[in-house]
Amino acid sequence: MTREDQGHFRNKRRSEAVPPPELLETVRKGARENRISCAGAFRIAKRTGFPPDRVGAALDHEEISLGRCQLGLFGYGKENKILVAAEEIDPKLKGMIGDAMADGRLPCAAAWEIARRCRVSRMAVSGACEALKIKISRCQLGAF
Repeated sequence: MTREDQGHFRNKRRSEAVPPPELLETVRKGARENRISCAGAFRIAKRTGFPPDRVGAALDHEEISLGRCQLGLFGYGKENKILVAAEEIDPKLKGMIGDAMADGRLPCAAAWEIARRCRVSRMAVSGACEALKIKISRCQLGAF
């Protein structure tokens, strides 16, 4: 999304069907000051049974901005991201990242799964990616 499009989230999903009214109502209620955290969006997905990408579509439809990415990539105020490159990377973690890459990038869901399997934080995985100059793609909520 370009800076000119910022705040016009609905435009990126024009071809998708309008999300169900009950999901739209839930995301509206979950938002504070027209914003919701990544973790908050995932709580809505779990509570409602809708997949994360549908929750993301509902957020976009309601022009609710997403913040505080659990990988540290966006939504943290003026600095926007809080991601810090790892100083050291465990060889097992590095191998798992390499094995999970698709089209030269690491999908968000794969980063989460690697964190779970390695018993490290999600930010540890994204920090390793930052150090390795690997971009994370395919946000589960559709933010990127």
